[in-house]
Amino acid sequence: MRQDIAQSSGDFGSILPKQGQRWQTSSQQLGELAGVSDRTLRDIESGAGRPALRSVLSVLTVLGLQVAVTP
Repeated sequence: MRQDIAQSSGDFGSILPKQGQRWQTSSQQLGELAGVSDRTLRDIESGAGRPALRSVLSVLTVLGLQVAVTP
């Protein structure tokens, strides 16, 4: 299984659209399922703003993704 590794918020944001396409989920549907606003989802995808960690984790959960913290 291929793993995408994000080392910055911009890298992280580029992974989300790919996963949404994989699950055939539109941005609007993803935001609704994750309980985040369109603005928050755009901020996460673009690496802009400062979305709350819980918002990011909600989006990841909907997409079946995980965060791993490594040294």
